[in-house]
Amino acid sequence: MTISNYIKQLQSYEEYAFSWNELLSNCNKTETSLKRELSRLVEKKEIINLRKGFYLIIPPRYSKQKQLPIQLYINKLFKNLERDYYLGFYSAAKFLGASHQQVQRDYIMINTPSLSKIKKKSIDISFLTTSKWPEKNILKKKSDAGIFKISSPALTMVDLIHHQTKLGGLNRMLAILEELTEELTHNDITELLTWYSHKSTLQRFGFLLEKFQENESLNKQIMEHLKQSKFYPVLLSPKSGLKPRAIKNPWKVDVNIKLENDL
Repeated sequence: MTISNYIKQLQSYEEYAFSWNELLSNCNKTETSLKRELSRLVEKKEIINLRKGFYLIIPPRYSKQKQLPIQLYINKLFKNLERDYYLGFYSAAKFLGASHQQVQRDYIMINTPSLSKIKKKSIDISFLTTSKWPEKNILKKKSDAGIFKISSPALTMVDLIHHQTKLGGLNRMLAILEELTEELTHNDITELLTWYSHKSTLQRFGFLLEKFQENESLNKQIMEHLKQSKFYPVLLSPKSGLKPRAIKNPWKVDVNIKLENDL
């Protein structure tokens, strides 16, 4: 079987990616001839070499963009890598209805160790890592190519807040955080509080929720959780070498930046 025929076979059941090992198993050809055919298909822009040994199929309807929506291949990519993942941060926010700004980069959370970012002409994927993998708060969504995983609204919000310095700062994400509060539920926060360990991020989360919404019961959930043990003053926007000042709010959050968004 040629690679072109194998690609047609994959597309017939809505698969948009394949690995080098799959080609070796399914195409009865030498490695040299397979590499030659792969090079031709890459040159014709029918496939993209996403990373070593992993290729994306670009069907005609996506040829103008020269890329595939990430939900069509992310699950297969991580199955191939034998790693866990979830689509998070601004990328998850988009699937949760908080697409206030168009972000060209895709953001994926993975367990340690880290992966190198993927940067092609039309593809930009950034990986962030955590050493404590979420026990809950990961949602399964359906695409044409099957199931893919994203963070829940609560996990998306704390991830954004926790990694704010790597993601353009708090003001860049304020509008998205405010939109995400509309998707929050008691159950989502309850699940988060059973395993999430970054107290300072929960303080910032509760403080911002109080600013964003009229429903105080969600804030109370977080405050009751924090009160179960000691918590200390934190900066709203972490700055190295800077310590929080005297705090006047119950969250013990020093508002050290001027909050500005366009909502």
